[in-house]
Amino acid sequence: MILPVFAFGQKVLKKKAEEIDKEYPKLEDLIKNMWDTMYNASGVGLAAPQIGLGIRIFIIDTLQMEDEEKEEKSGFKKVFINAQMLEEEGDIWNYEEGCLSIPHIRGDVERNKKIKIKYLDENWEEHIEEYEGINARVIQHEYDHIEGILFTEKLKPLKRKLIKKKLEKIKAGKVDADYRMKFAT
Repeated sequence: MILPVFAFGQKVLKKKAEEIDKEYPKLEDLIKNMWDTMYNASGVGLAAPQIGLGIRIFIIDTLQMEDEEKEEKSGFKKVFINAQMLEEEGDIWNYEEGCLSIPHIRGDVERNKKIKIKYLDENWEEHIEEYEGINARVIQHEYDHIEGILFTEKLKPLKRKLIKKKLEKIKAGKVDADYRMKFAT
């Protein structure tokens, strides 16, 4: 089932999400709905707060960003439950990011090139893994969502000032997106 994406201004996007356990109701359905919602909105990642749930789950599919003709694949498709960022290191690099909760706004965000993360998958198996480059960036972006942080907060002050009116329009529901959204007003 395709769910509405919660837009900038929704309180759930600014709260630190809570851990869940194996007894979380209908988790399998939730994960399937998150995949459906993300793909419908042409995203590469989606965190539970973006669908109105203050829980520590996010999904990522960076395989779809890869060149089909490239022989060696470096992307992945995974579910991250109760993730904990263990390390962020390496060179800082800028890259233009966007967000399904903040349509039509993009901006350069500085992030570390390498990360180490601990998480549970959908089968409740624990993983400690290292990522770098674009995979690390997408994880950091989605991880920020479960920490109550939006990419716009990481933009340079001038860029934040330039997008302030656009953010207010999104908050008021005055934005067109190619997918269903839920607004604060």
